[in-house]
Formats: sequence, structure tokens, C-alpha cells
Amino acid sequence: MLSHLEIGPEDLHQKIHQKRISLGGNLKLKIYGKLNCKSGKRMKKQNRVFFSSEEEAIEHNFRPCGHCMKSKYKTWKNGLV
Repeated sequence: MLSHLEIGPEDLHQKIHQKRISLGGNLKLKIYGKLNCKSGKRMKKQNRVFFSSEEEAIEHNFRPCGHCMKSKYKTWKNGLV
């Protein structure tokens, strides 16, 4: 897990391009989602974190976003995760 405040814009773009970052998350709400999610783009930088994989997000007890990951969110909500 990497905080948005700990990484510069150029390094962030490089890691995304290299596929070392694939998901973003909200630290306070414990939600993860796709990098292009409208909800994720609106969050404050101090709350934003990045993950290299979905498994990493789940290891940190984050849940899927209900907007950009609807099917995974429904699975999580129904207690199947």
C-alpha cells in the first residue's frame, strides 16, 4: 500500500504505466477501486492510497467500490468474500 502523499506525480505516472499500481483506495473508508473511478477521483489526496493488486487491497481489509466494481461489491456485500 502506497500513500498518495508519499509519491510524486512523475513517479506515480511511471508506476501506473509500468503496471506496478493498478488500484486506488480510500484509507478512511477502506474502499478500493479502479484508477479511473469517478468516486476515487474526488477523494482527498491525504485519504488516497494505491495498491499493486486486488489481493493487496483485500489483505489490508479494504472492500470493493460499489460504483466501478459492482459485481465484486455485490459478492462482498452478500458475504461471499
